[in-house]
Amino acid sequence: MKTKITEEKKISRWLVFLLAGACGLIVANLYYAQPLVGPISKDTKISAGLSGLIVTMTQLGYAAGLLFLVPLSDLLENRRLAVITLIPAVIGLAAAPLAANPYLFFISTILIGAGSVTAQILVPFAAHLAPANERGKIVGNVMSGLLLGIMLARPTASLITGFLGWKAVFFLSAALMGILLILLSFLLPKRNPETKDSYPAIIKSLWHLFLKTPVLRRRAFYQAALFGSFSLFWTVVPLHLSQHFQMTQKEIALFGFAGVAGAVAAPIAGRLADKGFTKKLTGAAFVIAASSFALTHVLQSNLTVSLILFCIAAILLDMAVSGNLVLGQQAIYGLGDEIRGRVNGLFMAVFFIGGAAGSALGGWSYAQGNWGTASMIGFSLPVLAFVYFLTEKNSSV
Repeated sequence: MKTKITEEKKISRWLVFLLAGACGLIVANLYYAQPLVGPISKDTKISAGLSGLIVTMTQLGYAAGLLFLVPLSDLLENRRLAVITLIPAVIGLAAAPLAANPYLFFISTILIGAGSVTAQILVPFAAHLAPANERGKIVGNVMSGLLLGIMLARPTASLITGFLGWKAVFFLSAALMGILLILLSFLLPKRNPETKDSYPAIIKSLWHLFLKTPVLRRRAFYQAALFGSFSLFWTVVPLHLSQHFQMTQKEIALFGFAGVAGAVAAPIAGRLADKGFTKKLTGAAFVIAASSFALTHVLQSNLTVSLILFCIAAILLDMAVSGNLVLGQQAIYGLGDEIRGRVNGLFMAVFFIGGAAGSALGGWSYAQGNWGTASMIGFSLPVLAFVYFLTEKNSSV
């Protein structure tokens, strides 16, 4: 039964669970192809020189959606918008395995990326539903689902491909998105934004918002640096595990599940942010992220101990990234209901660019000097963010 938001803000546990699960399943679409570049290139006749576009086109579609679709949540009824924006993802996921040539496949991946921004409509939607004194906790719980989707996507895609082939990954996700589309259309409450601005005015306001909102700029940069180190780690580590530890593809997939434990930091960070610990936790996130890279260089001569330390490093890094993400969203969501969709779109776009840059730097640096060079860059990113953090004067950010 369809319900409407009442004046007294309340959000039930089942709705939080639905939003968390939806965000995780949707955002996973951005990462399924990363470990599948080889088999996808072979079947769709994509050349080695263009194989990188398999992931890049999805990212470009997502970036475009963040900038041009997510701000619509400040203008249009949110439930209808979430359902409509998910449709391109369903179409893209169903079309990608059927693509007869590279061009059709790339078009499909752009649709997948653009449709996956539905997750970034649902997260601020949860913030709208939550009481102000519980906003950090609610957003943290929803972000746990989203982060689990990011962390589980790669190993899950690898395992499914090992048994059923890469096409099954896309067909299964298309079916899940179809089911999710129906659930959201019936179970989400309505939320009509109060803004009177037009769509052109909202898009034009994005740059002004970014320039005039120090909290947004800081939190976006903080998360871009951490997500850059995160993306670098998970781009390079599968190669390092294969070459240095002689691990098989299935063993590497199992290693990927180790980082899932880091998602526990999201709801904890949200609760502590509600109690005023945002600034201290932000500094701690940078220290933990940098330390995780340093940890991988301890006792490298002992392969067993070194592999255990790599697992611990993965968990610590994921905890730092997931925890700081919730801290950032809690900070920017307090800027006002009427601009929440726009600031979320800007925040996510900036930190997603940081992630894309981290992946690119990871591949290049590993080719130049293996794990030593790559980890040095991964270590430097949170250190640079920490130096910038030390200039922060307002404890509210």
